[in-house]
Amino acid sequence: MTDTPIIDVHCHTAGIGAGGSGCFVSPALLQSWKYRIYLRAFGITEAEMLQEGDGLILRRISRGLDGSSRVAAAVVFAMDGVAGENGELDREQTEFYIPNEFIAAEIRRYPNLLFGASINPLRGDALERLDRAHADGAVLVKWLPSIQHIDPADRRIIPFYQRLRELGLPLLTHTGQESSFTRSRDELGDPERLRLPLQEGVTVIAAHAASNGRNGGEPNHERFLRLCAQFPNLYADISALTQVNRPGHLSRLLKQRELHSRLLYGTDMPLPTTGITSPWFHAY
Repeated sequence: MTDTPIIDVHCHTAGIGAGGSGCFVSPALLQSWKYRIYLRAFGITEAEMLQEGDGLILRRISRGLDGSSRVAAAVVFAMDGVAGENGELDREQTEFYIPNEFIAAEIRRYPNLLFGASINPLRGDALERLDRAHADGAVLVKWLPSIQHIDPADRRIIPFYQRLRELGLPLLTHTGQESSFTRSRDELGDPERLRLPLQEGVTVIAAHAASNGRNGGEPNHERFLRLCAQFPNLYADISALTQVNRPGHLSRLLKQRELHSRLLYGTDMPLPTTGITSPWFHAY
C-alpha cells in the first residue's frame, strides 16, 4: 500500500453541442440504446446538458474526484473524428466528437482534471494540432482507432509519431475489440499494429491491455504480451478489466509480474457506473 496519489489516466466525457462546445454525437448513436445508458452513467439528463452546457459533466467528474481518498486527478479525453480523403473531419463517418479546444478550456477550471488530447494523424493539419495541444497542456494523445479509422501501422503517420516523441507525449490507444458504439473496425485494435510507433520511440499505452478479441488467428492479449517483451516503451492501463464481459483478464494480466511497473490505473469512466463493472466478477 502506498500513499502516493493515484491518477486515473482513462476518463471520458460527452457532449451534444450544448453551450457552444462544438461536440456532437452521430444520429445513429443518438438513436441507440447505448446513448441513453451513457447519459444515465454520467448521472445527467439531456435536458440538464441543454440548460447548463456540455461542461456540466466535467464539473461533476471533478466534484466526484474531490470525494475520493485515493484518486487525486483524472485525465479527461477529447475525441477527434474520422478524417476524410481531403484531410478534414468527416462528420458522416464520425460516431462522436469532442474538440480539443473544448476540453483544454474546461479543465483549466478544475485543478484535479488533466487534458487528454485527441488528434487524428490523417488530418491535413495534424502536426499543427499536436503542437497546439501540447502548448495547451495536453498530457497525452488518445486514439480509438476502430472508431476513428486510424491504422497505427500506416507509415504515412511516421512524422506524427516523430513529433510525439520529440514532445514527450505518450500515445494512449484502444487495443482489442470495441463494442461501445454502433460500428467498429476491430482489426485496427490489433496490438501488433502498434509496432510502428514503438519502433519510432513513442511511449505507447495500450488501453485495456488488449484484453479481448482476436487478430491473426490468436488472442489480442497474446499479441500484446509479445510486444511487451520486445519494447520497454509499451505500457498498458487496466481500465475496463473488471467488466463482466472480460472474465479472467485482470487476474491473467497480474500474473505477468514483470509488467506490474508498466500498468497504469484507469477507470474508463463512466463505464464503472453502468453496473457492468465490479471486482466481484473477478474474485476468483
